Amino acid sequence: MLIYVIRRLLVAIPTILLLVIAAFAMMHLAPGGPFTSERPLPPEVLANIESRYGLDQPLWKQLWDYFANILLHFDFGPSFVYKDRDVNDIIATGFPISLTYGSLAFLAASIVGIALGIAAAIRHNTWIDYIAVSLGIAAQALPNFIMGPILILTFTLWLGLLPGGGWNGGQWEYLIMPVIALSTSYMGSIARITRSSMLEVMNANFIRTARAKGLPQRAIIWRHAMKPTLLPVISYLGPVFVYVLTGSVFVDLYFSTGGLGQAYVNSALTRDYAVLLGVTILYGALTVIVNLVTDLAYAWFDPKIRY
Repeated sequence: MLIYVIRRLLVAIPTILLLVIAAFAMMHLAPGGPFTSERPLPPEVLANIESRYGLDQPLWKQLWDYFANILLHFDFGPSFVYKDRDVNDIIATGFPISLTYGSLAFLAASIVGIALGIAAAIRHNTWIDYIAVSLGIAAQALPNFIMGPILILTFTLWLGLLPGGGWNGGQWEYLIMPVIALSTSYMGSIARITRSSMLEVMNANFIRTARAKGLPQRAIIWRHAMKPTLLPVISYLGPVFVYVLTGSVFVDLYFSTGGLGQAYVNSALTRDYAVLLGVTILYGALTVIVNLVTDLAYAWFDPKIRY
């Protein structure tokens, strides 16, 4: 197992390098730059600014210096747009916010989705099944960029129960709507996958054998059916966690949480290469780690899988 983990981490290094090189090339080869989007600057002023940030160097030299700063100093460089702030500071400020409500949204989607799916499968073709399936379909049809305005309109403008935005140190009333907006659509997907998996497992031969031996329904579900039911769910939960974090862009914009997604969008609009690359590397590394953890969890749930 340890050898497998080391091998996966070693394979991830060139993957992240290729990701950074591709992102670096696309951003620098696109017309314009971080200092050409506003009113035109005098040529000598523009040349002085580009020299300060090293943008007058050849692309290969800029990329080499960028990798050298990361490997030697873990420094992603200064922001071109946010004055007197570097990328490390922007990530250190925004990522904990995105991670907080992203993790809560992931937990909410996982717990509620799995519970709905199991309830629907156990009560197959009953009113509980119909309601759970209907809720799952409705949830899947409401992505976060639709749920955000609906929640603000309902709970802030109409009812006045919750603040419409901000972070305020992560107090619970500021977390409710971002978590709901981010988790709803994934909740429906998890419920659908869990229901299908549970129905398949409950019709398997070993479940029929357990019933023939007279085991109660609760014991059959929790002792025999639960682990194989969760196998396809686990393989889906890994990507969901990444999607929740990287898909927080709209939530950050709607609720003004100050998370990393908001800085990422602003940097894309202003061509702030340093912030874009720093966040890309962070999310790329996070994706690799989450996929590895997902594979290990899958092996723990399924004894037939060995690495």
